[in-house]
Amino acid sequence: MGRDNQTGVTEFILLGLSGQSEQEEVLFGLFLWMYLVTLIGNFLIVLAISCDSHIQTSMYFFLANLSCVDICFSSVTIPKNLVNHILRSKSISYMECMTQIYFFIIFINMDGFLLSVMAYDDYTSICCPLHYTMIMRPKLCVLLVAASWVSTNLHALLQTLLMVQLTFCSNNAVYNFFCDPYPILKLSCLNTFINDLMVFTVGELIFMIPFTCIIISYDYIFSNVLKMPSAHGIRKALSTCGSHLTVVSLFYGAILGVYKHPSSSYSVQDVVTTVTFTVVTPLINLFIYSLRNHDMKGALRKLISYSII
Repeated sequence: MGRDNQTGVTEFILLGLSGQSEQEEVLFGLFLWMYLVTLIGNFLIVLAISCDSHIQTSMYFFLANLSCVDICFSSVTIPKNLVNHILRSKSISYMECMTQIYFFIIFINMDGFLLSVMAYDDYTSICCPLHYTMIMRPKLCVLLVAASWVSTNLHALLQTLLMVQLTFCSNNAVYNFFCDPYPILKLSCLNTFINDLMVFTVGELIFMIPFTCIIISYDYIFSNVLKMPSAHGIRKALSTCGSHLTVVSLFYGAILGVYKHPSSSYSVQDVVTTVTFTVVTPLINLFIYSLRNHDMKGALRKLISYSII
């Protein structure tokens, strides 16, 4: 039996964030600007870290990986939306949609895992400063990132394989600007109990492991900070992890608001919230980790000055 007969649809219609043409024009310009800034800015961060030997530490190794993931994460969802707007189309093929779901799951979870290893790096630098270089060895850093990639790919593969087993009938309208798994599940003619079960078991595990690591790391950090005798030491410790906490709060706050309830209750408010972690968070990461970081600003200035020369 062919794929068309199995699914009943060969494409999905991405309804976007607004049905009004005037608003769509504004959103197109906004999304294009945010995507280009995210793309160029994160690329410069990766380039600056690679070219400056003074900041090639574990923290900046993880930051370079986060920048790469943010570039990929934005590129999974935004370009298709921009192309569709230019072509005056709202369609996305079945295969493109399933591919988008696969990479969306990979990169959203990679963000979480990288934020957790960065929290552990903060814990080590603040709570174990004398043993920091011994603990955060290059081999361990590579192992942590590699384990994150393997875990997220296996999880994405499982969720996507379960998704392609579903039957989709005549209703193919997706209330989002990309193939978000939750609204796609709502379109299925079959019972999605197994899919929801996997989301709330395996998906919950993939979500809770990095989230728990972040909570434990910052619990230890704040416990140690409160024991510091000098106000200068407290300010220095808080400045080290302050930007990271901002990113974590924004990222996990949006995800908890959208995905911690059954797919059947997915609403228009959830559609707007998805913009926070698919479009806004990668952009904000760029400014938080570059503009609030003295070493990063220095590396970027060096990179720009070299390029001018």
